[in-house]
Amino acid sequence: MIASVSGEVLVRRADHVVIDAHGVGYSLAVSAETLKGVPAVGKRATLHAHLIPRDDALNLYGFCSEEERDLFLLLTSISGVGPKVALAALSSGSTRELLRAIAAGDAKRFQAVPGIGKRTAERIIVELREKVAGQLVEGDADGAEISVRGPEDPRTLARDGLLNLGYTPAEAERLLQGAEGESAEEIVQAALRGAAGVSAQ
Repeated sequence: MIASVSGEVLVRRADHVVIDAHGVGYSLAVSAETLKGVPAVGKRATLHAHLIPRDDALNLYGFCSEEERDLFLLLTSISGVGPKVALAALSSGSTRELLRAIAAGDAKRFQAVPGIGKRTAERIIVELREKVAGQLVEGDADGAEISVRGPEDPRTLARDGLLNLGYTPAEAERLLQGAEGESAEEIVQAALRGAAGVSAQ
């Protein structure tokens, strides 16, 4: 399995890049978000990778971060979402924005992606929501701050899950006001639903 590719950028196109790794040119399909982080032709780059073998081809996909690759794998696990559609979804925003949308149950965010209809968008939310919320909460599970503040408290874990999504401490505290739930995952989902409601107004 090819986990990453490092080398000189030979080609930089809208949907793929070619990286020369020790004399071998690897063509990697990429999202628009990953392409932003790929330097100009002639510069060196490193991309996380995932190989999908087909009967007639070996398709290699490149990602700017492991987080993006993980989300790609989650999306392609959904019936009706192939690699091309998953890349289109990843091109619609940053990984953290998409994780927020899934955790908040924002199916409309995915309906706007070419190749994703209403049913598929709803399937993405239903099948990935709990997984994503759990990952966000666990993202900082080994952090010193959580250990000091008590890792077994659901609201503490929920706060750190929001911080892991990129919210500032003040924003996280504001989102947690009125967010109810028995588990950290439920609290994060409630907080993000509130955030989505405020932004929609």
